[in-house]
Amino acid sequence: MTRWHQIGAHCLASAARIKLTQAFPASLAGSCGKSVAPGDIRGGRMKLVKHLLDGKGRDIISIGPEESVLDAIKLMADKGIGSLVVMQDDEMLGIMSERDYARKVIIKGRSSETTHVAEIMTANVFTTSSSKTVNECMSLMTEEKIRHLPVLEDNRVIGMISIGDLVKAIIADQQEEIEQLEHYISG
Repeated sequence: MTRWHQIGAHCLASAARIKLTQAFPASLAGSCGKSVAPGDIRGGRMKLVKHLLDGKGRDIISIGPEESVLDAIKLMADKGIGSLVVMQDDEMLGIMSERDYARKVIIKGRSSETTHVAEIMTANVFTTSSSKTVNECMSLMTEEKIRHLPVLEDNRVIGMISIGDLVKAIIADQQEEIEQLEHYISG
């Protein structure tokens, strides 16, 4: 393998956020214009939840706990979203997702019209803050098998992110890094 192939492989590994090991000589660690130590996953810029919210907006689509599940499903369909924050005044009580509907209403043969949101919502909600990284949120969502994270600041809901938002951000970040690396290697 030539030195240029080693540099290219190292840069692409960094772009893909793969943990680096001793496989790359220390002399190549700075070859991407960054100081990268073995095991370091820093690489490009670290996108935060606040950056996602700045881009997508901070609208919070919510519903009250005493509303019918049918009203909740209609609201999700109208807004093109997969979950709602269940709020009473300014307090988050939980979230209701399409998954809650499928598992707690449809499969159990309950009526969407007579079942209240409070009866099927998820009360123990995983949340995040605007200072968390996209990678931290992706890890949490993957480990806990969830698709939506309310974003809290000072115990107030300031937004909601989905697994789709995270995937989109990761793909955009990786594409930008790949383009920079291709430019570096070819120039």
